[in-house]
This record gives sequence, structure tokens and C-alpha cells, in this order.
Amino acid sequence: MEITPTIRAELEKYLKQQDLSKTEFGHIAGLNPGTVSGIVTGNRSISVNQLDRITLAMERSADHFYDRYVKECIEEEPLNWRRISPFLYRCVELDRLDCLQRVVFLLLDNPIYPSLLFEVAEDIFKDGHNAAAAFLFKNVAESEKHQHSERLAVCQYRLFKLTIGKDQAINLEAANKFEPFVNRLGEMDQLDALKDLANVYRSLSQWDKVYRLAKEMGRLGQIQYALAHSPKHKKQQPLKQLSRPLFVYIAYSDLMCANVCDTKGDHAQALEHLRTYRDLSWVKEKDSDTLHWIGLFQQWAKINTYVNRLMSGDISVLPDYVEYIAGEKEIFAELLNIIEAANRYNLDVDHILQRFEPQIAAYQEPTSEDMYTQQVLPEEYIRFWYKLAKYSLNKGRYPYGFKCLIIAFEKAVTINHVLLISNCSGLFDRFRAYVAPETLAQYEKMSQEVWERNDQKDGFLLGGN
Repeated sequence: MEITPTIRAELEKYLKQQDLSKTEFGHIAGLNPGTVSGIVTGNRSISVNQLDRITLAMERSADHFYDRYVKECIEEEPLNWRRISPFLYRCVELDRLDCLQRVVFLLLDNPIYPSLLFEVAEDIFKDGHNAAAAFLFKNVAESEKHQHSERLAVCQYRLFKLTIGKDQAINLEAANKFEPFVNRLGEMDQLDALKDLANVYRSLSQWDKVYRLAKEMGRLGQIQYALAHSPKHKKQQPLKQLSRPLFVYIAYSDLMCANVCDTKGDHAQALEHLRTYRDLSWVKEKDSDTLHWIGLFQQWAKINTYVNRLMSGDISVLPDYVEYIAGEKEIFAELLNIIEAANRYNLDVDHILQRFEPQIAAYQEPTSEDMYTQQVLPEEYIRFWYKLAKYSLNKGRYPYGFKCLIIAFEKAVTINHVLLISNCSGLFDRFRAYVAPETLAQYEKMSQEVWERNDQKDGFLLGGN
């Protein structure tokens, strides 16, 4: 078995091979000769900065000594956060999560380190090092699982945001796991957490949860807004920086509640919520960001008034609605509403679909870190093709209808959206007699893949019933 030399032994061997004195090597590495001498003789601890300089001077890869550094300078010496902390950041930068994990597991046995590791996690989370941040947040949370602390709640919030992705089954599990921790967050953090949770549940069609969370967001937003403008607090800034102006959370609460009510067919209640977020005369701020958001809510109120009337059965509003959305950049949600109304009230909207055919063909899925863009818009895109398939199949346009349905089904499978997969399957079975053989083969191949994937998740009972 080959014995790996220590860092000091390898450095000493290198100096001999290159016929370099400690002074000469110190000049190359940018280190004091005395420092080099102390490191070689073992009389001096090695900092991460010194290690990196030595490694570079020896023309080794940046992380060449990192495994040995963990063993020799951390595991075998008294714990020293001043030396350990820079090493953790360098492990993240160099993607040496194995070394990071070894050090973290060592530190978690000491109760003073979880709070320090949390600060590191927050730093690297902001810099986009998601895998390392998730590992740190998970272990800090585990170390504090018996504490009713805000830090534990923040860890769970960060893990929730890092977990949310395209797989809706995983998203549902992440949302359910995080939800109990929301009220442990600070007041300002709760607003963004409620917004993010509501948008995830919205993409999952969990309408009762969306309504409840939106109402809570509005309630907390009103409390914070009143405090921010009270005489005692008017000169103070919020402790936490929100992702949006404070009043937005109050208005967005009613917008989401209106959406839920319209979806559930309670159009009268939806209209009450709409009127509430349309009237923002109470907003005291007048800066450009505030005016921008007020403008957006006014625009959304106008569009959603059309939607509310249309879904209530007032078909006369359709021409005005179409003309309004003709000037908009994002029209998929509006086209979805039109097709939904067409299916519900047996309308012919062919002329509308033909008018917007170029926009439909040119659609590209938007990208953003915002939870609404990540979760709600992809789900709306799938429902658009599903509803269009239903509209076309009911009209007897079977080739095009099945083409739309395959698009919807394929995307629903990609994000593992159980409800939309079920809806697509049900619609396919309803019109199966009219499907072309090649389309049937494509559908059955995807269905088989879905079954195989989910069958692997099925368990079995051991000695029970």
C-alpha cells in the first residue's frame, strides 16, 4: 500500500528536486522565507492562502493538497475557525464538496459552529453555489431540529427554494415540508415565503392552499405597511430587504385570491378581490418603482375584468378582450382563457387562434429565478395545449388535436404533473378511436415510460397488512 507523503514532505522533496532554497522558493510563491522554513520544519501551521501559494508555485492543480490539508491541518489539530473558514470557501470555489463535507461533519459536533456554518451557507447561497449551500443548510437544520429558531426556519426556506424545480411531485413534497416553518421566519421573510409557497401550490392546482396562504400574506403585509408608516417607525427602514415594494404583497394577495375564485367558479367573489387590488389609492409611496407596480396592477385588473366577465358567461366581452391582448407581449394565459371559454360555452374561436398563430409558433419558455415564472408559466403552457387539444378534438380535427395533446402530455410528463398527466390520458382515451397508428404508438411509448418510472417508486409491506 502506497503511503501518501505529507504536505511538508512533498514540499521538501520538491525543493530538493528543483534545487531551490527556501528563500528562492519563497520569492516564487510570494511568501516570507521564514514562513517557508517554518512550514517545512513543521513549526508553523499552514493557512489556506499559504497552501494555495505553495501549490501554485509547485505548478500543481489548485486543490492538489486539499485532502491532505483536511487530515493534517484540521482533523489532527485543534479546531481553528480562522483557518477553517477560508478553506470552506475555497472548497466551494473549487467544487471540492467532498472536503467541505469532511470538515462540516467534524464541526457539527461542537455547538458553537452551526451558527458560523449558517453564515457561510448564506454567503455561498447568494453567490449561486447551490449544491454546497444545500448541503450546509441541510446539516445546520439537522443540528437545530429540536430548536424553535428562526435560523432553522431560514434553512428550511432556503432548502425549499433550492429544491423547487421541474418535477412537480418533488415540488409538492418540498412545499409540504417547508410550510410548517413559515411562521417561524421573521415578519419580512414570511411575506416572500408565503408568496413563493402560494405560487408553487398554484402550479399544482392546490387552490384551497393558495387562497389561505395568499390571505395570510395580505394580512401580514397590511400589518407591516401600517407599522412602516406609523409615526414611531416612519423613519426606520425594514430590517429585511423585500423582493418587491411592501404594498405589492397586499395587492398580490387579492390578485391571487381572485384567481382562485375564478378558477373555482365563484366569479362574484373574484370580482370583489379584483376591485380591491385595482384601487391602490391608499398607497403612500410615489417613487418610480411603486408607480411601475401600480401600473402593472391596473393592467392586470383590466385584463382580469375581461376574464371574469368571460368566464361568467358574458360572451359579448370577447371582441374587446381580444383587441386588448393583441397589444400585449405575453398572451398565452389570455389565449388559455379564451380556449377555456370556448370549451365551456361551445364557442368557435378559430379566427382568434389564426390571428395569434405566429405568436403561438414563436413561443419560448421564459427563464427566471422568480417562483411564478419557474412554476406557474410552464403549467399554464401545458394547460394551453391540453385545452387546445380538447377544443380541436371536439371539433373533429383529430390529427391536429392529437398533435396538441401529445405536446401537452410530453411536457406534463417532463415536469411530473400528476393532474395534467391524468387529464391528458383521459382525453386521449376518450378520442382513442380516431387516433392515427403512429400517434398511438408515440403516446403508448410515453405512457409506458411513465408507468415504469412510477412503478419503481412503489414499495411493499414487510410482514404487515
